Amino acid sequence: MKKLLIVESPAKIKTIKKFLGNEFIIMSTMGHIMDLPPKRLGVKINGEIEIDYEPIKDKDRTIADLKRAAKQANQVYLAPDPDREGEIIAWHALKVIEKSVKDKNNIHRISFNEITKTAVLEALEHITDVDMQKVAAQQARRVLDRWVGYEVSPILWKKIARGLSAGRVQSVALRIVCERESAIRVFKPTEYWSVTGLFGYNKAAFEAPLTHIGKKKAEVNNKKEADTIVKDLKKESFVVESVTDKKRLKNPLPPFMTSTLQQAAYNRLGFSVKKAMTIAQKLYEGMPLQDKNTPVALITYMRTDSLRLSDTAINQARKYIPHTYGKEYLPPKAKVYAKKTKAKAQDAHEAIRPIDVSITPAMAAKHLSKDAARLYSLIWQRFVASQMKSAEYAQRQVTIKGGKYTFKVTGSTLLFDGFLKVYGIEEKEQKVTLPDGLKAKDVVDLKKIVPKQHFTQPPPRYSEASLVKELEKEGIGRPSTYSAILNTIQARKYVTLDKKRFIPTELGMTVTDMLVKNLPDIMDVKFTATMEEDLDKIASGDMQRDKLLRSFYKTFQQDLKQFKGKKTKKEPQKTDIKCTTCKKDILLIRFGKSGEFLGCAGYPECAFTTNFSRDDEGNIVITKAEPPALREEKCPQCDKQLRDVKGRFGPFIACSGYPECKYIHQIKAGFKCPQDTGDIVRRSWRGGIFWGCANYPKCKFAIFGDIEETSCPKCKAVYMLKKTTKKGESLMCADKECGYKN
Repeated sequence: MKKLLIVESPAKIKTIKKFLGNEFIIMSTMGHIMDLPPKRLGVKINGEIEIDYEPIKDKDRTIADLKRAAKQANQVYLAPDPDREGEIIAWHALKVIEKSVKDKNNIHRISFNEITKTAVLEALEHITDVDMQKVAAQQARRVLDRWVGYEVSPILWKKIARGLSAGRVQSVALRIVCERESAIRVFKPTEYWSVTGLFGYNKAAFEAPLTHIGKKKAEVNNKKEADTIVKDLKKESFVVESVTDKKRLKNPLPPFMTSTLQQAAYNRLGFSVKKAMTIAQKLYEGMPLQDKNTPVALITYMRTDSLRLSDTAINQARKYIPHTYGKEYLPPKAKVYAKKTKAKAQDAHEAIRPIDVSITPAMAAKHLSKDAARLYSLIWQRFVASQMKSAEYAQRQVTIKGGKYTFKVTGSTLLFDGFLKVYGIEEKEQKVTLPDGLKAKDVVDLKKIVPKQHFTQPPPRYSEASLVKELEKEGIGRPSTYSAILNTIQARKYVTLDKKRFIPTELGMTVTDMLVKNLPDIMDVKFTATMEEDLDKIASGDMQRDKLLRSFYKTFQQDLKQFKGKKTKKEPQKTDIKCTTCKKDILLIRFGKSGEFLGCAGYPECAFTTNFSRDDEGNIVITKAEPPALREEKCPQCDKQLRDVKGRFGPFIACSGYPECKYIHQIKAGFKCPQDTGDIVRRSWRGGIFWGCANYPKCKFAIFGDIEETSCPKCKAVYMLKKTTKKGESLMCADKECGYKN
């Protein structure tokens, strides 16, 4: 009899297999295996809240394989990831296999924060049951998200455009982006001036900014005030009022948690949040080093908001630092870090760190891809630096006085690099060099005065890194959700990324405005953050799942009823631009299948439409679309030229005589429809390319995906399916019974 170990990701199997003997069979759930039904709500509020789960599409075989293996095993260990999503996967795996196992007491839950032999074997020695409090917390989150998405989205279809959707957390994140954009649009720059003096002392020169006039902070609002100050300064003589010397420490940053890793990977390496998490997942699950057939796990679990380090990790670092850099770099005591944000840290996991500090970035880089090596280096450096001494600076501040005017300048010199030796931080302030020997009461010469005009700047748009930082600060979402939040608001076309900054689309602004007005609770940042805290309470056993859900649903239904009851006629956003065609009505922002556009309010009498964009101040700018390019080929129906057209599903070729002539050029396959001998033509849809019978809808024969008109070597079929992956193109027979692949 074998022992069965069930993990979440197939990538872990090879890494774990090398730690365990042949008595273990290791299988993967390939992620979630059960979920709420895709086409119905799946949640009932009766005596208690009932949740209907069903197998996820295409997971039937995985479930059958797990049942078969469980039936033959004498012990089953559930080992998905150590978080709430992992816990629900473990619970679902338990539910599908429990009838296949003779004794339910032989099914155990184990978890490990790192995939090492020590961690895995220790987990097997400390078996537990599935944590039903964590399961309840995940269920509560899933039900809340289902209610919002399932109930709100259809209303948006009626009031704005079909196909829209809302999300409990994503919509709040979108609101944050939209509110920043609104602040940018209403921002009015304010003029101000700086005044800098160039002072001479013993053949040396240094600059110092004007900081005070009398006892008040220097505030220069316009050129007239600046000119007056410059005129006065030319009459004054200047003396050093004070020279203050002190030492300043720069402390190391804590080791990474999910949000700070995402921010540092973005700022230092240029990685998107999704890319950073994808690479981190691989580093956690294991990547081959010297032996290509034996993957090695390089970092601890990468979804965490804890800064805690294990004693083992700290001991590793404290041995490595003096041996590699010298005893002077090791502090007397290990450094301990605590999180300082609104969100409560989940301390079940450690911070993100290298598993073995002796695997240096240089060693790893010999075997990893460039990007994986760079991310590992970042994690390794941050961890080691977190346990090193602070950097030490000598800091000198010089105050210069001339009448009622005070200038101050600060210079610093690095005395001891400390942790900067490993994790250097780019200094944001300009480096200042002060003359040697400068002391109080020394006379200095004002050689030059530089007044400079400035204007206040609008708040910057969010980047991926700064939006994650804001979400974390406000307690919106959790480590496992940041990447999904950013991807979702882009996928829904509520925001775009321009120069790596989020800009809400007109659709995103309209949806946000409507939801804020009609569903104030679910769009409230504080409300959403409190909900996250309540989910944490469920996970810790301090709150009942159904109590939270009932409380939310009661208020939500009241708001929803009012929202539904308001008139459902779509109300386009008005502009102050007059229609250039009818010169009577204004233009409205409308939403179509291909996105937003401007249309005349006098439609259908006036059918004028145009594309548009917004300038930096948020003003609408009409953009003229380029006319479709004409082709040399003639239309076979009306003899007019064909043209290239871009549609919602991609480019196609059509007659330039549209709408009088509706001819569309179709690419035909070299074989006929097997059902009615009609032509097989190439078509596009949301899911990509497919080939179908030209006699549709009478004949519904279709081939989903692309094809190559090559005979199958095995069954001689006239065409084969073409699949394109990262590894290249492959062909397979369309006949499943044949099963040929190359």
